[in-house]
Amino acid sequence: MVRSIVEGGLWKLVFPEGEWVLHAPGKPFAGTLRREKTYAADRGTVKETVTETDRTALTELTETEDGLVLSGGPHSLRIRICPLEGGLKLVFTGEEGRAYQFSLPAEAGRAVFGGGEQYRQVNLAGETVVNFVSEHIKASTILEKALLPRKLYKEKPHSQIGSYAPMPVFVTDERRMILFSTPADGIAELGTDAFRFTFDACPESLTVLTGESFRELNESLARIIPNRQYLPDWCREGMILGAQGGTEEVIRKAFGLLDAGARISAVWCQDWCGENRTVMGKQVWWNWEADSKLYPELKEGIVRLKERGVRFLAYINPYLVKDGRLYNECREKGYLILRQDGTVYHIKSTTFDAGMLDLTNPAVVRFIKEELIAKNMLSLGISGWMADFGEYLPVDCVLHDGDPAKLHNAWPVLWAKVNREALEEFGTGEEFFFSRAGYLGIQSYAPILWNGDQHTDFTHDYGMPCILPASFSLGFSGVSLVHADIGGFFSFGKLKRDAETLVRWMEMSAFSVLMRSHESIRPWANAQPYDPEVKFYTRALTRVHAALAPYLKSLTQEAARGIPAMRPDFWEAGSFAASRDPYAYFLGDDLYACPVMEKKARKRKVFLPEGEWIDFWSGEAVSAKSFEADAPLGRLPVYYRKGSAFEAVFRAAAEAARE
Repeated sequence: MVRSIVEGGLWKLVFPEGEWVLHAPGKPFAGTLRREKTYAADRGTVKETVTETDRTALTELTETEDGLVLSGGPHSLRIRICPLEGGLKLVFTGEEGRAYQFSLPAEAGRAVFGGGEQYRQVNLAGETVVNFVSEHIKASTILEKALLPRKLYKEKPHSQIGSYAPMPVFVTDERRMILFSTPADGIAELGTDAFRFTFDACPESLTVLTGESFRELNESLARIIPNRQYLPDWCREGMILGAQGGTEEVIRKAFGLLDAGARISAVWCQDWCGENRTVMGKQVWWNWEADSKLYPELKEGIVRLKERGVRFLAYINPYLVKDGRLYNECREKGYLILRQDGTVYHIKSTTFDAGMLDLTNPAVVRFIKEELIAKNMLSLGISGWMADFGEYLPVDCVLHDGDPAKLHNAWPVLWAKVNREALEEFGTGEEFFFSRAGYLGIQSYAPILWNGDQHTDFTHDYGMPCILPASFSLGFSGVSLVHADIGGFFSFGKLKRDAETLVRWMEMSAFSVLMRSHESIRPWANAQPYDPEVKFYTRALTRVHAALAPYLKSLTQEAARGIPAMRPDFWEAGSFAASRDPYAYFLGDDLYACPVMEKKARKRKVFLPEGEWIDFWSGEAVSAKSFEADAPLGRLPVYYRKGSAFEAVFRAAAEAARE
């Protein structure tokens, strides 16, 4: 329970343990200002120039029947206070056309988590979090890695890394959750003396929740933003193999691994609609219909795959490559987003241009669902797809309906909503899709997210390690199911993965809710799961993942309650002070995994959480809490909780790797 109290010129929130003084003379809770902005966008990365004027602190406090009013000069903010289970909601009424800043108490040494998908670190205390959906990857970092000696590359800090899925949701070390309901661009300055949140428009509300554990907070959030994430049972029957090259080539790769004893649940073929060779490598031809030259008789090929228990997954995004057949059709129908001068607004991906489908136009939404998805994909027997992008909406475009500046952050959620509605209207219940970009509410539409485009290496800023802080942060923000491209995506020059990097990535993915590989943007230069020197490990690790299916299913069922499958090492302790390893994680309650993220390492320092633990591979009890564990290639250190209801599953999974 959280109580709001006004006395002696102070406004405070009283929690079961402690209180927050929100407003006091000289320390106002809110202020208002004008923020003039210019945006410069390049391939989804946006630079903002901000000019702030007319800043007014709302220092005067007046109580009302259902809340209070804060005012200063000619400006005011009305606040209606609404009690909630586990917290309260402050509903705001502000002025149109003005920005607002809010200040909440902070305490030096206290950690803060969430903010949507944040890649560099899970504790964001002292950092600024940008609330603007954008491209995560920058071309400059790829070029640095391609051109500089490895020792000269400097890993980028949090402040230089964007997010596909930021969210104004934060959880403090005191187990309090802060949720601003707003689609507006903004920033969160998470200082040691105060948390300051600035948004370009007045938020609809601020919800403050409290709980005895992080789990309880996530459950409370799921009552506010419903979590409808899921995975079909067949996803857990093995790895989803990223494969390209045409119908026969994909079948050859999949059947080759099956014949070697690997467990393959599906093939994911992003080039089903054609390939687009660019200076970066092999990209997708953004024209959402089967490419008859590369994938002849695709429907029959899908039947052949399914006869051996392998599904077929595809790829789609809300853009159309310029001068492609569907682009020309949609341009003629007026389905594409326009510039102010009435011409088609093109975005650039690496070196090619594309038009954007206008998701505010009901006719476009019908076209996507009925033609692009139902007719062009589902009718072929396609069982799912990557629903890519959604973060590139320009704030200066012209839409069929609505203000693009106000819709920019919500755009990836609209994109996921269209995909989810298509499945519910035309699917069989056995299909799913996975999304990259997101914002508040993405968990109500996207069955699962993936962490976007990592570099094919072990760097902490853009490589394999960044998956864990990103997944933890999404978990604190209410997104329960997340996975990653095995092996990463971006490769250029000497930035490429070898067999060791790929296997280490597969090890971690085997202990996740969804195991899916990616051939990368340059398949010919990067190690693949079907390569002769990798196939042994692919066989063992996919068999482990498939054997874990009963346990993994229980984690997906928990998603409806908002509980993340992947959790940081301090999750159960309830305090960041208990963290010993930022790159170890709980998978559910009963598995604890310690991925190896260092080249040539064959040992790994392990710090076990409280409780009694069993070595997953040997089945022997582990008495020490801190030790050097053996980590031969193909076996990350991983442990299960003694007395777990899934002990037999874990023993069978370890045995499956040896069969």
